[in-house]
Amino acid sequence: MLGACWKSPTSPTSGSMSAIKSIHSLGFPFECESPFLFAVYHLDRYPPGNESMGPNASLKGRSLGSDFGNPSGWSMYHGQNIPGFPKHPHRGFETITVTRRGVIDHTDSLGNAGRFGYGDVQWMTAGRGINHSEMFPLLNTKGENVLELFQIWINLPKKSKMVEPSFKMLWAESLPRVKVTDPKAEGVEITLIAGELPGADPPPSPPPESYAMNPTSDVLILTVKLPAGTSWVLPGYSGPRAADGLHRNAYLYAGGPISLDGQQFDENKRVKLQPTANVQISAVGASAVEVLVLQGRDIGEPVVQHGPFVGNSREDIAQAFKDYHKDEFGGWPWPSGSLAHPRDSQRFAKYADGRREERSMP
Repeated sequence: MLGACWKSPTSPTSGSMSAIKSIHSLGFPFECESPFLFAVYHLDRYPPGNESMGPNASLKGRSLGSDFGNPSGWSMYHGQNIPGFPKHPHRGFETITVTRRGVIDHTDSLGNAGRFGYGDVQWMTAGRGINHSEMFPLLNTKGENVLELFQIWINLPKKSKMVEPSFKMLWAESLPRVKVTDPKAEGVEITLIAGELPGADPPPSPPPESYAMNPTSDVLILTVKLPAGTSWVLPGYSGPRAADGLHRNAYLYAGGPISLDGQQFDENKRVKLQPTANVQISAVGASAVEVLVLQGRDIGEPVVQHGPFVGNSREDIAQAFKDYHKDEFGGWPWPSGSLAHPRDSQRFAKYADGRREERSMP
């Protein structure tokens, strides 16, 4: 998952107090504010799968091992036979993988494994260090395999940088859907992944050492899909703490045109919002609109990042490399660094302590 150069933000329209603080072009990956480090949206339309669950198509001309850019509507990423991200390390932050369509096969150095997709969320606190693999098996041999997902990176404060790593599945069936009664919002789909939202039950808790477990972090992660001609009001933050240091961004990543707080956008944008303002989101064109909302309180510490390692100083990064080269954060208990589970496997999570959760495929 590669970085990008960001374009300068534009100022909101002048006039009365706006809920919009600034408007930015949407890059790949998305530009983020603390506590978020990174967010990326992937949409790959893979061809039918072969007997090995890779693409039943020629891979000639692709830069296998580093195939990005959707040259034909899909990428192999770092996969050689099956698309995905073979064994790679993380330290000092958390990854939140939000699936929309398709499945992902997970293995890690702790001994956890799983297959998840179709709205499931995998939340992994890397802490002092973890190796993991995320492969995208193409299960359908007769037709297209669509994979749609977000991956979001959220930082950890210094006191939590070296906590024990952990992995948790938030199954789609357990994520609350906000009930809307306004006729203007008929058909609007709102999924709450983290935080609190009026009209929604609380979502499952993240891993125990997550930054989002701290009530003062005020982390909010949600997705919104608005059918054409509908509107929904994103409630402003009204928690017990001041909004100082609280960042809220709306990522308009699919569909359009869209209106936020009365301003219309025809292109994908990142819109920085006043966190305490109620913001009306409207799908004003002929197509549905999709939005990702990320909110959290600035950790307020130095951030030094080198690829998959995040620390507070250069010394932290040097130590991360030293620790990784010593034992790869605990070794690798799997026969392959790019393991895909059997084709007929259902959705499941197998935890290192022996627990197992299973869910049927949709």
